[in-house]
Amino acid sequence: MKLTDFKALTFDVYGTLIDWESGMVAGLKPLTDRISQTLGRNDILEAHAFYESSTQAQTPGKLYSQLLATVYRRLAEEWRIETDWQECLTYGASVQHWPAFPDSAEALAYLKKHYMLIVLSNVDNASFAHSNAKLGVQFDGVYTAEDAGSYKPSDRNFEYMLQNLTRLGLCKQHILHTAESMFHDHGPANRHGLSNCWIYRRHAQEGFGATMHPGDMPTVGFTFNSMADMVEAHKAALSG
Repeated sequence: MKLTDFKALTFDVYGTLIDWESGMVAGLKPLTDRISQTLGRNDILEAHAFYESSTQAQTPGKLYSQLLATVYRRLAEEWRIETDWQECLTYGASVQHWPAFPDSAEALAYLKKHYMLIVLSNVDNASFAHSNAKLGVQFDGVYTAEDAGSYKPSDRNFEYMLQNLTRLGLCKQHILHTAESMFHDHGPANRHGLSNCWIYRRHAQEGFGATMHPGDMPTVGFTFNSMADMVEAHKAALSG
């Protein structure tokens, strides 16, 4: 299997192309600045992962911006900090401020010359529009949690995307699912028989950060530490 074997890359966005962990940590400062105990970065992210995934499972039709507001309230309760709903809503709207990884836009511009680029993201459409502006590329398909009415790792999101991609002339063997999260993306990709590429952004860090532990580790076809590394591997495959 080679990178040049595929016609389309289907992307997770947050954690893969957008540095959501840095965005979360910055957005949660109104809470964490008021905590008496010492919390490390991973402590914050792992607590966020728990409340985000449990809320997604409980209310799969809730818009991501509203869901993040609920997560903020759950964190405030755990950390014994008083807050109000307006502060929660402010965090819910913070996706617009989450930064892109430095290599994302350039990598996508290169890959756009060789593949169709598709988004499969656990976000609402309005929030994604802000992130898309930072990524600077026109995607060939955008499938959000808002569109599917559920959140990854639900099979429903992948089924929804694959049904739509069939209409675009793409079948499973044409697709390389490209993502960071083992929990949200690589497990479901394995279940759906999709070739997959792990962008291992957290390679220098312990744990799973803002995503839940996947349980049994999924299998992956390709692993790169960054989008820039993926581009270099594609260039090498073309010249090889």
